[in-house]
Amino acid sequence: MKELLDKASAAYYAGNPIMSDEEFDALATDYATIGATPTKSKSQHPYPMWSLSKIYTEDPPFTGGIKSPKLDGAAIRLTYSTKLSSGATRGNGIIGEGITDLLKNYAYKGILPIQLPIAGIYQIVGEMVAPKHIKNSRNYAAGALNLKSIPEAMERDLTFIAYGVEPHLSTSWSSDMAVLRNWGFNTVLDSDWDQFPQDGTVYRIDNYAEFNAMGYTSKHPRGAYAHKVQSEGIITTLVDVVWSVGRSGIVSPVAILEPVEVEDAIVSKATLHNMAYINALNLDIGCKVRVIRSGGVIPRIIGRVDE
Repeated sequence: MKELLDKASAAYYAGNPIMSDEEFDALATDYATIGATPTKSKSQHPYPMWSLSKIYTEDPPFTGGIKSPKLDGAAIRLTYSTKLSSGATRGNGIIGEGITDLLKNYAYKGILPIQLPIAGIYQIVGEMVAPKHIKNSRNYAAGALNLKSIPEAMERDLTFIAYGVEPHLSTSWSSDMAVLRNWGFNTVLDSDWDQFPQDGTVYRIDNYAEFNAMGYTSKHPRGAYAHKVQSEGIITTLVDVVWSVGRSGIVSPVAILEPVEVEDAIVSKATLHNMAYINALNLDIGCKVRVIRSGGVIPRIIGRVDE
């Protein structure tokens, strides 16, 4: 089993996963292993990297604001003290994995600036993305940041696109993006970036005073959100239902599915939450179901398909 998990982990970081994230996490928990995941030092962000609330309905929390693509890659943080001094993955938004040496190499390669034209300490956040013609492009980009070999990481076809800077440089977010563009960064407002994978549209209040006045939840700013379109799902067959004991000791049902490709990953299991969820969807062994990857990650059955 350890051999299988090592192989699955290595394949994930190479951008060619052989099992879903859900399957890997479940197996890794059962067998107390983290496979080939590299070990890195933790790095605290100077400013929090907030996530965005996800809205699937046509009733958004506010209308208007500036629209930009929600790129689907790997979020990272760059800290400059004139020169690039440190960098990290997003992690939990407060602390990420330090990848300074790797990012400095990307800077020397021209993917991002090695220094800023002004003095001071600034945090710039953005997305490291790969062209969507690359299979599993999201994993390909995220995997590059986890490679142990910097020369191997340098071979990846990646682009950094900025979407935030702190402390702020002006009174509005769009003006700050214009400054970053003048400093040599790509920004989310420069293009529709259609050549890269996207998973929605971001709406944001432009004026910083108005944005900050709206406040924050424990996880999200209220002045921005990501509008997403709910996937119709991929049709497959419900082969069986088994019961699994989670980390907290709660027993929950898991759907065994006829393997199917969903958003560039092979899915053969999906969470069913509880019996009420099963009954609400009117599921039977052998029936056809629609499957999505909730949040682009976790396989979930969203409905039964009667032929």
